Amino acid sequence: MNANRQTKVALITGSGRRRVGNVVAQELARRGYAIGLHYHTSASAAEATVAEMAARGTACAGFQADVGDEAAVDRMFDGVLAQFGRLDVLVTTASIWETIPLEQVTADDLRRNFEANTLGTFLCARRAGLIMAGQTEGGSIITIGDWAIERPYRDHSAYFVSKGAIPTLTRVLAVELAHRNPKIRVNCIHPGPVMFPPDASAAERQEMIESTLVQTADNPESIAQAVQFLIDNPFVTGVCLPVDGGRTIYAGETRRRNRPI
Repeated sequence: MNANRQTKVALITGSGRRRVGNVVAQELARRGYAIGLHYHTSASAAEATVAEMAARGTACAGFQADVGDEAAVDRMFDGVLAQFGRLDVLVTTASIWETIPLEQVTADDLRRNFEANTLGTFLCARRAGLIMAGQTEGGSIITIGDWAIERPYRDHSAYFVSKGAIPTLTRVLAVELAHRNPKIRVNCIHPGPVMFPPDASAAERQEMIESTLVQTADNPESIAQAVQFLIDNPFVTGVCLPVDGGRTIYAGETRRRNRPI
């Protein structure tokens, strides 16, 4: 289904699977956005979501890309423009997360994490921002970091190094893009344990709940709500917003941490 060229358009990377990006996409669809649903390998899940949204009357299309591949990213954004004619919101939930003890981390591991988590975020946000620079209305870019870059835990060094660059990337692009169009804003969300891993045991899920000050976890809608706030507030840019139930500041003991979204 094609969108009216006046309908606002949101592209959410990493939204093909039934994870937080998909929840964000569903909520923006309910708010009347046309949806670009990005996936890398989850084609069947993305196709199912596109069909569901189309059945509800939402203009939605799926776009496949390896976000660490510049040519693939450009093809994806070209496809979004060909399909919808504009881009108003980008949310970058695509990432990888791997458990690797420090002694076993290789240069290739670090490169792989940087390509997916850092380079992928940069390439998508830069291209989206340059599209938005040519729009009178500008647009909103929301990157996804991780609460635990402030208090990293063991066996995920490559992941945390790559995610640790996201706040700087966010601020750099907020400055760069505002000089091209002051109505472009770039912000970051640092999620906490907002979605249980499918294989988490009951005990592990309880640990995640107890790791927060609010004694709640598995609430991906909290990220969708934060996305809405950052889209709607025109006076917020260059900030990193923890959405973690107080996990960043709470030193409660926990053996298993949240996985990324």
